[in-house]
Amino acid sequence: MPKRLVLEFPVEFPEEGALNKKALKNGKEAVVLELLRECKISQGKAAELLEIGRHDLFDLMTKHDIPMADFPPEELKRQLEYAEKKGKS
Repeated sequence: MPKRLVLEFPVEFPEEGALNKKALKNGKEAVVLELLRECKISQGKAAELLEIGRHDLFDLMTKHDIPMADFPPEELKRQLEYAEKKGKS
């Protein structure tokens, strides 16, 4: 079920701005990408909300400097240790 997000501005907002499809699309994109950047939603959910495929989402993430994977330091250390162990086998 679709949800609405209402923005309030402290001054009168130009009516043509509210009807500008490109501005509305960019605004929706900005909200979703910020939630993704803050790890509040998954990449799959972001793609679903923006109604785009994963490859298009990856392009947007690159454009907005959002990492594809954001591992905590302890996870990176664990994976590095695993890779080093596998390399010695």
